[in-house]
Amino acid sequence: MKYRTLGNTGIEISAVMYGGIVSSETYEGVTYPGEDQALSDRYVAWAIERGVNYFDVAPTYGNAEERLGNSLVPYRNKVRLTCKTRRRDLKSAQVDLERSMKLLHTDHFDVYQLHEITTMKDVDTVFGPGGAMEMICKLKERGIADHIGFTAHNEDCALRMLELYPFETVLFPFNWFMNMAHGMGDRLLVAAHERGMGVLSMKSFVERRWEDGEDQGCFPKSWCKPINTDEEPEFGIAAMKYALSLDVDALVPPGNFKSFSFAVEHIDECIEDPAYDSELLERKLETVRGKEFF
Repeated sequence: MKYRTLGNTGIEISAVMYGGIVSSETYEGVTYPGEDQALSDRYVAWAIERGVNYFDVAPTYGNAEERLGNSLVPYRNKVRLTCKTRRRDLKSAQVDLERSMKLLHTDHFDVYQLHEITTMKDVDTVFGPGGAMEMICKLKERGIADHIGFTAHNEDCALRMLELYPFETVLFPFNWFMNMAHGMGDRLLVAAHERGMGVLSMKSFVERRWEDGEDQGCFPKSWCKPINTDEEPEFGIAAMKYALSLDVDALVPPGNFKSFSFAVEHIDECIEDPAYDSELLERKLETVRGKEFF
């Protein structure tokens, strides 16, 4: 496993992150038989054995906090743990924080993030009177979080966030399709690197949005269609290399063990031989051009 320094935080993290949805048994009101505590324990042990040291979870990921928290008990002092809140007001965000700490059996987070900033209303609300930032900006002085970050799906909103607070990390969809077709993420990358932020890539394995009625097959917990690396491993590798070429610190694969394990098993190869198959990605781009991403 290769390691990267997360921006200016000084934290050394694995180039592949463990997304907490992998551990969840329930997600968006659906229960997935067999995705139980024992399976989460095996997934986490597998990840630890292969050098993964950065684990990311959120209250909105079904029962992922409970499952992952239990699985990490033997390893908590060996890993970096990051959590989030999607709550926009102070009181609800505080409830999220306290519940997350209890479920994850921890008294602190290495990184704590505002989650899923999508609209300018989100930005205005969290920074407004009684907004979640009233809690977030005090977490470091309280010793609850070593570093503060946010996740976003809208580049304009992300850039506005950078203007309002010295966030240390950003988690954003730096994706081959959206970057090649629309330049999505280019402005954020420049701004984040200028500030020395840690830059984390989600959805680098995503092909496109699921279409109405489409069978999600072996990816029931993924709300966008991941690349099927069983069928097209070279596509998955090209997508990983593309995201890494944008100078991100780490990748978090979609919330399923198939995508996660593929990323872990191929990350060293992608870093050591970074040239991606541009012709393959151009061909794939023509198959999704005009389709929705999320």
